[in-house]
Amino acid sequence: MKKTVRYGVLGCGMMGQEHLRNIALIEGAQVVAITEPDEHMRERCSALVPDVQFFDTIEEMLAADAIDALVIATPNYQHADQLLQLFEQTTLPILVEKPVVSHLDQVVKIRQAAANHPAPVWVAMEYRYMPPVAQFRKQIQSGDIGPMKMLNIREHRFPFLEKIQDWNRFNEKTGGTLVEKCCHFFDLMRLLTQSEVTRVYASTGQDCNHLDESYDGQAPDIIDNAFVVVDFNSGQRASLDLNMFAEGSRYQEEICAIGPEAKIECFVPGPGRFWPEKTLGPAPIPKVVLSPRHPKGPIEADIPVDEALLEAGDHNGSTFYQHLGFFNAITQGTPVDVSIEDGLKAVVIGLAAQHSAQTGQAVTLLEDGFSF
Repeated sequence: MKKTVRYGVLGCGMMGQEHLRNIALIEGAQVVAITEPDEHMRERCSALVPDVQFFDTIEEMLAADAIDALVIATPNYQHADQLLQLFEQTTLPILVEKPVVSHLDQVVKIRQAAANHPAPVWVAMEYRYMPPVAQFRKQIQSGDIGPMKMLNIREHRFPFLEKIQDWNRFNEKTGGTLVEKCCHFFDLMRLLTQSEVTRVYASTGQDCNHLDESYDGQAPDIIDNAFVVVDFNSGQRASLDLNMFAEGSRYQEEICAIGPEAKIECFVPGPGRFWPEKTLGPAPIPKVVLSPRHPKGPIEADIPVDEALLEAGDHNGSTFYQHLGFFNAITQGTPVDVSIEDGLKAVVIGLAAQHSAQTGQAVTLLEDGFSF
């Protein structure tokens, strides 16, 4: 009889609850322990996993000796310290939400500690696993556009949502918007180009969102729009177009790759719960569109996502596929798709972009990819 993998979850706010719903869809996986200080969040979690045991601290959860794997879904600024503690005190598999760190001085410590951890460590980069993005990647790898030369990622979406104690309103606790929100996209850039970043330039603004808010006398300092240009050592180039006051869009993410043979585009809608179905009808279906140069004419393909997976979260089914990969890494020894190294490099690109926006200068990354 197959053994059940017992999960402990650190932090169960909005994203933590999405992890709970998706783990529940995997046969042989069960969340048995949660560390979450907020009583309201505990009540919500109890509705999702009625038999779960709550703990006040990580130490108490580990002392209970009741878990086989850990998921970190706490606020960004807690990730690095919690990872270091877990690397020191456990040998358990760990899935950690992005960003794996939020400050540059944490990078080397995490990299060194992770190198000695005997179990799988997986960084949560959900966008890789969205079915339309996975199909988009597959067609690029198949040579449908020839060697990719240019890549553009456009996200036009809603403002940051409310989080516990409003931690996501400040650069100090998030790493900045280009880390908190956009490390996903820098990870995709590295994945799709199969190359490393050499230079980053960013222009950003805080033009519409959170301007009238104040928390303990402090005004939010997170940006709400950006252009970022990224150069790779392969000679390929990528750009990011981010806007966080454009939630009226039909598609939230639009990704375009261009090669000498064709261009290919991927269209991904935002969370279904935000789509006004009563006035606009069913939510848009994700698409991948290939546009060859010869013969001209786009080839469109709908990439629908399983309804059960859409119900389980806000990321077009990707959280389920990510957890299935993590579960297989634990139970079957399959490779980790998104390593600590991948997570760290994505953050450093975001930090470099934040630095570029502040200084007005392009930032050159060093050979190891971790300093600027």
